[in-house]
Amino acid sequence: MTDAPPLDVLLPRSDRTPVRLEPRADEAELVALIDERPAERTQHTGPTLVVRANMITTLDGAATGPDHVTGSINGPADLRVFEALRVLADVVLVGAGTVRQERYNTLTLPEPLAATRRAHGREAPIELAVVTRSGDLPDLLLDADRPPLVVTTAANPRLDALRERVGADRVVVAGDVEVDLVVTLRALVDRGLTNVLTEGGPSVLAELVARDLVDELFLTWSPVLTGGPAPRVLDGAPWLNPPREAALLHLLHADGVLLGRWGVRAPGRHESN
Repeated sequence: MTDAPPLDVLLPRSDRTPVRLEPRADEAELVALIDERPAERTQHTGPTLVVRANMITTLDGAATGPDHVTGSINGPADLRVFEALRVLADVVLVGAGTVRQERYNTLTLPEPLAATRRAHGREAPIELAVVTRSGDLPDLLLDADRPPLVVTTAANPRLDALRERVGADRVVVAGDVEVDLVVTLRALVDRGLTNVLTEGGPSVLAELVARDLVDELFLTWSPVLTGGPAPRVLDGAPWLNPPREAALLHLLHADGVLLGRWGVRAPGRHESN
């Protein structure tokens, strides 16, 4: 973490909140801040499920750089929050397109972060759950010692082959033709995976927000401008009517990068689903 910058805590300001988070190998202070629960939290899909989203955007609203990945717009400050969020996650939920573009692999943590994870009561490794209608995933993932949970549909022509390749228990059928994210979250909860972190892509996040399934959005503003036809952090979503409101829970800063944590407020959450 020697290249990681300190994070100034702009909000909230209180006697029990540090004003600066210095980089630490175990990131215990940052993880503790992220793990602080709001006084009131609207639950959905069961009493224990928490869905967090982590995304980055440029000042002109692009969710990726010109290379169509986030690597050209993120940096060390964003990486600190990115890794701290994974420390607290039971499962990372992500779309297949993002998996391919961002070259996801089996999720692991350095030992100091793993120790912080254990200190927060999470002994199990982080699961990776990939949403895909086609089942077209990198061989590197499918042939891993711990392959991802493949979230797909009953109509997927590769369904039997996927079950044979990664194991029937690693395949989640969450819809007939389209992946239903409500059904997906139910299936994750049934596996004991109640702290869900989604890292996109923008189309997965768009559906989660449209269906009122996100509790918190961690959004980084990168101080760059890219132009171009880049997607926003919600890509392909219909108009949200009424617009979803958000409450600022904390705001961090480093070298012009702003890192916000927002509680998402939405009518009609799926409390009975």
